[in-house]
Amino acid sequence: MNYQILKDIVENQIAKFHSISESQWDEKLSDEKWSKKEILGHLCDSAFTNIRRFVVTQYKENENIVYDQNFWVKAQNYQNTPISDIINLWKYLNLQIVNVVENIHDELLENICDTTKSEKQSFTLRFIIDDYISHMNHHLKAINNDKV
Repeated sequence: MNYQILKDIVENQIAKFHSISESQWDEKLSDEKWSKKEILGHLCDSAFTNIRRFVVTQYKENENIVYDQNFWVKAQNYQNTPISDIINLWKYLNLQIVNVVENIHDELLENICDTTKSEKQSFTLRFIIDDYISHMNHHLKAINNDKV
């Protein structure tokens, strides 16, 4: 599989991140909504979790690998972390994901992982990788379009 698209997203997005002001990164529309900074932190947490899925599913099928996104964002304290640190973390986690997925043997892309918190649902590694990119694009739109 060719995941050049993920590399391109990372490279293009870094320039866009630098056009967002510190106050825009920090702004919260309500206590229940994440700031842009927290959204980017959530994407880092997603990267952490998915790196594990992408590696583990190659050698152990049907592993249940989930996370509580709200707890992770709060526990990681992204709102009080310098945005430059979060941008760098996001960048390097995603470059590592590119490295991992580009080295997965094609036959392993059909291995199964359970990503659900309650009722078991299994997905192929191929699906999880593609879904990761879709999920990232969804949240990057929110960051880029001031819709938080």
